Amino acid sequence: MTNSKEITISQPAPRRLACSRCGTEFGCDLSGQCWCAEETAKLPMPAKGEDCLCRECLRKAAEEAAVS
Repeated sequence: MTNSKEITISQPAPRRLACSRCGTEFGCDLSGQCWCAEETAKLPMPAKGEDCLCRECLRKAAEEAAVS
């Protein structure tokens, strides 16, 4: 027996965020297609009290972490 009802799973809409460091607005795609997944720099989760960083601040933070 086949079920004629299809279950549609919708992807969540990208979150709109403001960078914790500079305030630049950007989107974060919770489905795993976020731009940050393409970055070669990998940092620990954001510092306490911070949320995600924009591309420029992420790269700057990675450079600072490499120097330390």
